[in-house]
Amino acid sequence: MGPAQVHRCLAPLIVLLLLCRIVAGDGLWCVASPRATEAALQDGLNYACGQGGVDCSAIQAGGSCFIPDTLRDHAGYAYNSYFQKDVAGTARCDFGGSGMLTRTDPSTATCKYPSTRFAAAPNADDHTAKQGDKA
Repeated sequence: MGPAQVHRCLAPLIVLLLLCRIVAGDGLWCVASPRATEAALQDGLNYACGQGGVDCSAIQAGGSCFIPDTLRDHAGYAYNSYFQKDVAGTARCDFGGSGMLTRTDPSTATCKYPSTRFAAAPNADDHTAKQGDKA
């Protein structure tokens, strides 16, 4: 069997694998970096819930994402909400160095974080994808 025949045999399998990956999707979330200072987290949270236009009612007392009641968790929810609301894909997950991308779903039993689905989300685990400006 020559290279062209092998390619013809493997092409449908490769397409099927890619389709499965797209349907299953890789989630991509923007969360607070474990290395971020409290001041940087507060600045990022203020930006996302203020100028960033995120509805932060879920992280207010009584909201579905209020618990755990930590600055890092609240900032992570706000960062992700800001990142996910941008359908054009221009939002950044940097927040002055206090945000990072991850493929690990940060959702809890009561707080669901929406995710971006990519067939191949580059560099999410090394925290460099889509990082840029203030947000």
